[in-house]
Amino acid sequence: MAKEVVNPDEPVVVGEELDRVRIITLNRPRHLNVISSEVVYLLAEYLENWEKDEQPQLILIKGAGRAFSAGGDLKMFYEGRKSRDSCLEVVYRMYWLCYHIHTYKKTQVALVHGISMGGGASFMVPMKFSVVTEKTVFATPEASIGFHVDCGFSYILSHLPGHLGEYLALTGARLNGKELVVAGLATHFVPLERLPELEKHLISLNDGNENAVKATIEEFSLNVQLDEDSILNKKQIIDECFSKDTVADIIKSFEMEARKEGNEWIGPILKGLKRSSPTGLKVTLKSIREGRKQTLAECLKKEFRLTMNILRTTISADVYEGIRALTIDKDNAPKWDPPALDQVDDEKIDLVFQPFTEDLELKIPEQEDCRWDGKYENSVYAK
Repeated sequence: MAKEVVNPDEPVVVGEELDRVRIITLNRPRHLNVISSEVVYLLAEYLENWEKDEQPQLILIKGAGRAFSAGGDLKMFYEGRKSRDSCLEVVYRMYWLCYHIHTYKKTQVALVHGISMGGGASFMVPMKFSVVTEKTVFATPEASIGFHVDCGFSYILSHLPGHLGEYLALTGARLNGKELVVAGLATHFVPLERLPELEKHLISLNDGNENAVKATIEEFSLNVQLDEDSILNKKQIIDECFSKDTVADIIKSFEMEARKEGNEWIGPILKGLKRSSPTGLKVTLKSIREGRKQTLAECLKKEFRLTMNILRTTISADVYEGIRALTIDKDNAPKWDPPALDQVDDEKIDLVFQPFTEDLELKIPEQEDCRWDGKYENSVYAK
C-alpha cells in the first residue's frame, strides 16, 4: 500500500463511548482531516462494532480543527503512482464503507464545520442528520484533476433535482451551509457559535431515538434563506445548459448564456471548466448519467472500476498530472493528455466503465444477515 506519514502518538480517528453516545472525531487537523487508509480502517471498525451492539445508540461524527474533511489523501495516491495498485486496499475499503454509512442501522449525526469535500463529504451527506454552519464549504472537484466523483457521489449527485448534479460534478462549484440545506445535501443549519452547545445537548440526551435527536437539533437550527446571488437561484440556466448530451455541448450552451446581460457569474466557472481534464470531465458526465438509473451498490461498484482504471492509467495519466499541478509542484499548470475534449476517444471512455470479472468486483453485501461481509481481507485482492 502507498506509504502515508502519520504521527504514531496521535490517532487519526478518535472513538469515544459515553454511555449511549458514540463519538467519532476525524483527527488529522494539520492535514484538514484527509482520508488515509488508517482512517478508513478505524472508521469501519468502530461503526461495525457499534452497529452490532444491541444497546440503542447515537453516533456523532465531527472533524478536529478548522475542517470536517478535505477528502482523499492526494499525496498518498501520487506517491503510489509507480507501484501498481498501491492504493487498491484503501479504495476498496472506502467504497465498501460508504455503502455501510448510507445503510447504517443507528442514528447518525454529522457536525460539519469548515471544508467538507469529495470523499470527506461522504461522511456528511448520507447521515440521518447532517448539521452545517455558515463556515461549511462543500464541493466535489475531482473531475478538474482528471479523476471522477466517487464515494457514492455518482449516486447522490445524480439524484438531485434537475441537472444540479451534473453542474456540481463537472464544475466542482462550492456550496455553503445554507445552500447545502436547500439542495438536500444537509438537513439542518446551525450557527457555528452554537455548534458546541448542540453537541453537549446531544450527548446529554443520551438517546439514539431519531425523533428525540431531531427535536434536539431543531432547538438550535435556523430556517435558511438563500443569498440573492446563490447558484441555486440560477436553476433555469443550469438545467438548460447541463442537460446537454455531451461535455462539449454543455460548454457551448454555457458560453451562450455567459454572453447574456446579468450572467457575469458564469465567466469564472466557465474558465475553470475549460481548464479541467477533458478525460476527467467525460468520465464524470457519463458516471453521473449512469447513476440516475443505478442503485447505490451499482454506483459504488462502478466507481471502484473507474478509480482502479484511472489509477492504473488505463486510458490517461491525467489524475497524476492533476495532483502534481495542484498539490506537489503547485504550479496550477497541468498538461492534460489528451489536451482537448475532441481528442478524447469515446470508446476509450467506455473502456474504463467495463465490468471486471466477478471475483475482482467490489463486494457489496446484499443480504441483511451478512451485511458486514465482503471486507477487503476476504477478497481475492488480499490473497
